Amino acid sequence: MKSLRLAPVSRVAGTVRLPGSKSISNRVLLLAALCRGQTRVRGLLDADDTRVMLAALQKLGIGIDSRDFAQIVVTGKGGIPKKKKDLFLGNAGTAFRPLTAVLALSGGRYRLMGVPRMHERPIGGLVDALRAMGAKIDYLANQGYPPLAIVPSLAKASAPVHVRGDVSSQYLSALLMALPLAGGGVIVIDGDLISQPYVEITLNLMRRFGLEVQRNGWRSFEVPGYAYLSPGEIQVEGDASAASYFLAAGAIAGGPVRVIGVGRDSIQGDVRFVEVLERMGADVAFLENAIEVKGKGGKLKAIDMDLNHIPDAAMTAAMMALFADGQSTIRNIGSWHVKETDRITAMAKELRKLGATVVEGPDFLKITPPQALTPDASIDTYDDHRMAMCFSLAALGGVPVTINDPECVAKTFPEYFSVLASIAR
Repeated sequence: MKSLRLAPVSRVAGTVRLPGSKSISNRVLLLAALCRGQTRVRGLLDADDTRVMLAALQKLGIGIDSRDFAQIVVTGKGGIPKKKKDLFLGNAGTAFRPLTAVLALSGGRYRLMGVPRMHERPIGGLVDALRAMGAKIDYLANQGYPPLAIVPSLAKASAPVHVRGDVSSQYLSALLMALPLAGGGVIVIDGDLISQPYVEITLNLMRRFGLEVQRNGWRSFEVPGYAYLSPGEIQVEGDASAASYFLAAGAIAGGPVRVIGVGRDSIQGDVRFVEVLERMGADVAFLENAIEVKGKGGKLKAIDMDLNHIPDAAMTAAMMALFADGQSTIRNIGSWHVKETDRITAMAKELRKLGATVVEGPDFLKITPPQALTPDASIDTYDDHRMAMCFSLAALGGVPVTINDPECVAKTFPEYFSVLASIAR
């Protein structure tokens, strides 16, 4: 499907059961692979990025029984059995960065590549940290970017491992999960650490697999060197980033909208998107395994917020600014530049198509909504699933909107548009 025209929607209400979290799914799959024995994974996300990770692990010799995505069984070998493989990892950062670290410490010969956009996403900070441990990694094209070649080494964290924290938190998460393979060690963060809640997910899941990392503030991490232990069975939470679109819809167009799969005990930082909803004037109810939102009618309140801790859900906040009573500012989002596309530039360009006045900076957007949204805007999505899902909310402004390349949502939420249609009233 090259494009999808969404008709105007005046009101939304209903219940949505969320797909599994991508961030949790790919971390769980990798940790289960590094255990010995079987781990039954329930609620795994069935989408492109998880299928990329599953295919890579199978090629590396990990047993994967995926006949039923509702409960996949991973048979780990305590490490990576196959010592020579070429892997294609698409545009899945949650597969590419962690596998780079794990394979660099696995004593094998590997080549890692992806789609052209993946080859534009920086990985130099992670490679520098691994090289400092003695890992042997070569760039096959541009310095600091994939594709990569890894050759056997005896890498160890004999001294503290320094890694940049200001480009992607995935660098740190990758090192945290991989370091037990090299006997453990200390990781030190250089600069500010962005997207801290995603690191919290990593630490929480490592704990579930038997490893307790000692965190000294957000400056250093002491990683033990003993083996991972399977929890036997683990349930993947619903995707809190995906929840943001439906919760925002409830705030904009009435509701109530309830999402099932995340709640008050979620380990995902993106549940803090509810703070944005509350600041913009919506009513929010936190339940054990659900969140419910209801709008109060009329325009939302404009916001000026630092959303560094929820960079994916911050895109949804930028869309909600179209429905606010004045200029909104979304701050500290510099990490958007190195996502599936340069999201600061892309968001600004597409918001302007809807009539918004947008000022873009290196790490912020200032968005002033129009009196009325421009009808029949044709929104480009840049092969970025979150662009497609965010801009679907424009239909709540009483105008039709066309989403180009809507099938890019298959990266994390193949059924997104049909689920959104199910709450339209």
